[in-house]
Amino acid sequence: MMIRPDHRCAAGLASVRQAGAPAAVKPALPGPRPGRLAVFARAYRALTLIALLSPTAARGLPDPSARVEPLGVTEARWTRGFWADRFAICSNETVPAMWRLMSGTNYSQYLENFRIAAGTTQGRYRGAPFNDGDFYKWLEAACLVFGTTGNPTLRSAIDESVDAIARAQRADGYLHTPVLVRALRGEPGGTAFEDRNNFELYNLGHLMTAACVHHQVTGGTRLLDVARQAADFLEAAFRDSPPEAARASVCPSHFMGLVDLRRETGESRYLELAGRLFAMRADITGGGDDNQDRLPFAEQTEAVGHAVRANYLYAGATDLFLESGDTALWGPIESVWRNLIERKLYLTGGCGALYDGASPDGAREQRAITRVHQAYGRNYQLPNVTAHNETCASIGNILWNWRMFLATGEARFMDLIELTLHNAVLSGVSLGGTNFFYTNPLRVTDPLPAELRWSRTRVPYVSAFCCPPNVARTVAGTSRYAYARSADTLWVNLYGGSTVATTLAAAGRVRLSQETEYPWNGRVRLKVDAADGSEFAIKLRLPGWAQTAALRLNFRPLEPDPGQDGYLTLHRRWQPGDIIELDLSMEPRLIESHPLVEETFNQLAVKRGPLVYCLESADLPEGAKILDVTLPPDIRLTARYDRRLLGGVVVIEGKAGLRPSSDWTGRLYREFKSEPAKPLPIRLVPYYAWGNRAPGEMTVWMPCGLQMPEPRPSVGK
Repeated sequence: MMIRPDHRCAAGLASVRQAGAPAAVKPALPGPRPGRLAVFARAYRALTLIALLSPTAARGLPDPSARVEPLGVTEARWTRGFWADRFAICSNETVPAMWRLMSGTNYSQYLENFRIAAGTTQGRYRGAPFNDGDFYKWLEAACLVFGTTGNPTLRSAIDESVDAIARAQRADGYLHTPVLVRALRGEPGGTAFEDRNNFELYNLGHLMTAACVHHQVTGGTRLLDVARQAADFLEAAFRDSPPEAARASVCPSHFMGLVDLRRETGESRYLELAGRLFAMRADITGGGDDNQDRLPFAEQTEAVGHAVRANYLYAGATDLFLESGDTALWGPIESVWRNLIERKLYLTGGCGALYDGASPDGAREQRAITRVHQAYGRNYQLPNVTAHNETCASIGNILWNWRMFLATGEARFMDLIELTLHNAVLSGVSLGGTNFFYTNPLRVTDPLPAELRWSRTRVPYVSAFCCPPNVARTVAGTSRYAYARSADTLWVNLYGGSTVATTLAAAGRVRLSQETEYPWNGRVRLKVDAADGSEFAIKLRLPGWAQTAALRLNFRPLEPDPGQDGYLTLHRRWQPGDIIELDLSMEPRLIESHPLVEETFNQLAVKRGPLVYCLESADLPEGAKILDVTLPPDIRLTARYDRRLLGGVVVIEGKAGLRPSSDWTGRLYREFKSEPAKPLPIRLVPYYAWGNRAPGEMTVWMPCGLQMPEPRPSVGK
């Protein structure tokens, strides 16, 4: 039996998913066909139009018993395949190149600012006010790489960095080098929290998170002590502060950082401080959407304003919900999340559509309108050529959805993480690992319709160098999202060649290995390498894009009832040598957008598995323009692995249409003339890999053309 996605039934089926216990594995029904698995998850996880996510009907509070725990930072690691290759590039190229840049002074100053603040070097502060936070991100990435590789050269760089940071910290715990250096030199701007846009809490939040990772990987406490002293300073500084002081929380990573610190040290006062700082936001007057403080958090229902700031805030709020159980937080969190995925999310998982705008745009109460930048726009406002889609916004969205998954154990959040990692995040870094995008458009034309701030070519340095180290720590830490655990369950979230060794509270030690060529094909093989003989469950995420799937245990077909959480659950007394095989269908599919997305109306995109595909001018005949290519609705698409292209990728091929090029010089409109399109063989490449060949045009969305009369080969897999 096959159940294929039909967005028309989504609303009716959404109500089927209610909280419930995972079903145990049942023996295969008599006489199953090989590869047969009725994907009943379609009934539970009714797809959106883009066949991506689970139902978005209103939900109640998560069941506390469903809470999932992350693994330790070194308990899972990639071994071979797609993510192992990306980790290797991050380890061998990205992190070392970034160290050379950030420990020097060629472009800007990072490590040098700490040395100047400590008085060990003379000079002025150079760089953006968030340079400290960007260096902490690199340090987190370096620790994650060191935890896997044990590279002594990298350990030396880590130790040098920690020493400089510790020496720069003021005796009372304050640490923000722009202010410290100016105070040391007697210059204006040498007072803490004098400028609400100085990113002090942003920097300190990243310090706390990096310190926790450093402690977990190295066992050393020096950086953790620095983070604790910084938190002590915040506790004292905000003890009697007026509520307006909460407006200093621009790009609020400190909520996540304080919760990380609480988890690492076990001290509840850090959670209490995070809660107090969050509660202060409700009393802000005269705020705006750019910093998400026009309305109290309890009244917010839409994703608004600066997308990085927004996603950090939503992730921090979810962390507070996880640790405090404050039920008042969940309603806004869920409402904003639904608004994002239903009306403001790009097909690639990117978000934050606007370079500049106003919010709430078109409001009756004009005094409430504020200028916003790098921001969520109106509902369905998803431009392609001028899409901002800052890489950091996508990473913030991953941080948020990871915490939503931990709160609920629902696959819809891991679906979004998988989508965003494979597309919106990886597009931000070159295949070689040393050049970066700040923005990630879905179309590039020559010429562009307007002059834009950020390059459409990846570069080694961006003046706002927040995204490159954010990509580094995200790619270095992807294995942390691959698995999770609860008392008697091991959760398999992401597919890729890997190993995991952890302890389940109710089942003891478990060791598992995974072999797969995912995302190039959907065949996944998992082997139990060690188990203590206790009964426990293994949950396998059934991706929302999988139209059909097959499951086998020790080579015997199974017909389990997919859980309401979007996972296939296998519960038994596991033995070393047990083998699970999951085979997910990966046919290329044509995707259309909601008709209210004006920029993609009557256009199509191509998706296969978790990967979004695009067309580059490098794959077109000379003189052909991407805007002249049409996709017939009956196009037959075939997937083929090309090991010589872009480091080895699956390309998608088919026969599209090419309309005659015409001259629009000096014209905005003209009389329509129907001209037949010529058949054009096309080759599409994964979106994340675009821009790694010669500069040229690119598009994800293409006009829907007329049906082509020629017969087509059968769809490949």
